[in-house]
Amino acid sequence: MGTSPEFLQIKGLTKIFPNSGAPKVVLQDVNLSLHACDSIAVVGPSGCGKTTMLLIISGLLPSTRGSITLEGEFISKPTYKMAVVLQEYGLFPWKTAKENIVLGAQMRNIKVPAKTLGALKSELGIEGLDRLYPHQLSGGQRQRVALARALLLNPKLLLLDEPFAALDTITREHLQNHLLALFHHRNFSFILVTHNIEEAVFLGRRIVVLNERTSGIQTIIDNPGMGQRDYRERPEYFQQVLLLRHTLKEAE
Repeated sequence: MGTSPEFLQIKGLTKIFPNSGAPKVVLQDVNLSLHACDSIAVVGPSGCGKTTMLLIISGLLPSTRGSITLEGEFISKPTYKMAVVLQEYGLFPWKTAKENIVLGAQMRNIKVPAKTLGALKSELGIEGLDRLYPHQLSGGQRQRVALARALLLNPKLLLLDEPFAALDTITREHLQNHLLALFHHRNFSFILVTHNIEEAVFLGRRIVVLNERTSGIQTIIDNPGMGQRDYRERPEYFQQVLLLRHTLKEAE
């Protein structure tokens, strides 16, 4: 995988929300880096700032202090180098699956050849859904449509906020496998926010554990086995799941 630690750099990231009483410090002096073609899973108790950090990285939410650079460029607003997939998919209910897929490209005035669009739909297994609306799709199909919309932009960094949380276990694992295959084939980096311990271990090359008490990073767990399709069946996977479970208990 990639070797450049300069791909994404987060330095001194702090986010303080105004409050009727004392201001609420959600993130405090967070420092983190991500290599090119690599992955990070972010976990921690509810309210510890996982989604807030992801939104700041995406440029959708301003930080109070600190800096974020992607390939040496400071990030203060959304950039074509990133794409975001949210927990609720972000699909427009009045648009068909095809219209939802191409929406991001249209907003950026990117012309998508029919061959490129067809290849992506085939890659994600969502051919034949073009004329269906989101309410006519299963949860797994909606998630694939959201992924297709993001991947059509050819992002260098994919940001995923609890993307598989609403799915059943079998569908969730199938889409985790699919994401992993896309990761190997397309050579992008991704940051995944999740509450699911097994998902974090399966998809994160490094696992960042946030701590609500300190509003920062409690620890970072290296996870070298990530990337193997049969990782869930290996003893080291179960060891990492157990380690992360104990670490999260300490973060509560």
